[in-house]
Amino acid sequence: MLDHYDYLVVGSGLFGSTFANEAKKKGKKVLVVEKRKEKGGNISTEVKDGITVHTYGAHIFHTSDKEVWSYVTELDEMKPFVNSPIAIYKNEVYNMPFNMNTFSRMWNIKTPEEAEAIIDSQRKDVKEIKNLEDMAISLVGRDIYMKLVKEYTEKQWGRSCTELPPSIIKRLPVRFTYDNNYFNDRYQGMPEHGYSAIIDKLLEETDVILGEDYVKNKTKWNAMASKVLYTGCLDSLYGEEGALEYRSLKFEQVRLEEENHQGVAVVNYTSHDQKYTRTIEHKHFLKETSPVTWLSYEYPMPFSATKEPYYPVGDEKNLTLYKKYREMAERDGLLIGGRLAEYRYYDMDKTIRSALDLAKKELRQI
Repeated sequence: MLDHYDYLVVGSGLFGSTFANEAKKKGKKVLVVEKRKEKGGNISTEVKDGITVHTYGAHIFHTSDKEVWSYVTELDEMKPFVNSPIAIYKNEVYNMPFNMNTFSRMWNIKTPEEAEAIIDSQRKDVKEIKNLEDMAISLVGRDIYMKLVKEYTEKQWGRSCTELPPSIIKRLPVRFTYDNNYFNDRYQGMPEHGYSAIIDKLLEETDVILGEDYVKNKTKWNAMASKVLYTGCLDSLYGEEGALEYRSLKFEQVRLEEENHQGVAVVNYTSHDQKYTRTIEHKHFLKETSPVTWLSYEYPMPFSATKEPYYPVGDEKNLTLYKKYREMAERDGLLIGGRLAEYRYYDMDKTIRSALDLAKKELRQI
C-alpha cells in the first residue's frame, strides 16, 4: 500500500466509489477508508440460497439520464425490472403508486373523470398547505390519505403528519391511468450480479481499508493524502454546534421454506397494526429461482449514535445547522458529497450524477 495518495475517500458507498473510479481513470492514487466491514454502504448486497439479498433495504435503479445509465451498464448487465409495489391497509390490498387501479379499488369506480371528481371534492377542505397532511390531501384526497399515507408516514418518521414539512410527500407519484409502474424514468433495472459487484468493479485496483473510522483518527488519515473527499455525516466530523437529526432503520431478515411468499418484491404496510413499514421479497427483483425465499422486514427507528443514519430530517432548524457545518467543511478544504455529507435524500442515479460532476470539476485540469 502506498504511503501517500492524491485523494483519500472517506466512505465506499456509491458516491465515494464513483469518484474514486473517476480519479483512478485520470491516473490519480486513491485510498478509500470505510467504517463498515464491507464495501458499498447501504447498497451492499449478499447472496443467500442463490438469492441476491439487499442487506440495507431495497435499492431499485431508475433514471432518465442516459449517460448515467450507460455508466452503470458498463459495470454490470442491468436486468429489466419494473417496481410495482402493493400496499396493505388492514385486510385491504391496493396498487402503488396511486393510480387508477388504486382509485378503482378504493371507490369502486372505472374512469379518470370519476376519480378526479372524488379527489376534487375531498381536497376542498384544504385552504392552505402548511404541512404534509395538507399536501397529501391536496394530491390524493382524504380517503387515500387516511388509509395509505397517514399511518405509514407516522411510522416512518415518528411524528404526526401535521408536524412534517409538505416537501416529503412531493416525491410520491400520482397518475390517472391504469399504470402500476412506480417510476416514470426511461431506464429501469437491477444489476444482474447485485450492487456489491458494481462497487467491486468501481474500486478495482484501488486501495481500500475496511473497519476503520476516519473521524476517530482523522489527523492520521489526512496526512496520507493531498485531498480528502468526505461522504459521512458532517455533524460527526465537527459537532460543536449540536447533532443533525435523522431517522434510522432496522432490518430483520427471515428465511422461509417456500418458493413465493408475497408474490411481489415490495409490500407497504400502511396501518399501525404492524410496526414495520414494508417487507421485501428479494428473489422477485431478478426473478431468481430457489425452493426457499428471503424476506426483509423494515422497521423505522429513532436515530442514535449507535444506529445508522438513513433519512435526514430536513426541517428549517436542521438545515440551518447543516449550513454551518458545510461552511466548516469548505473552510477546511474538504470535498464533500453523497446523501450524508449533503444532508439530503439521493436516488442512486442522482448520486452517480453528482459524483461524476464533482469528479469532472475536480479533475478538469488533467
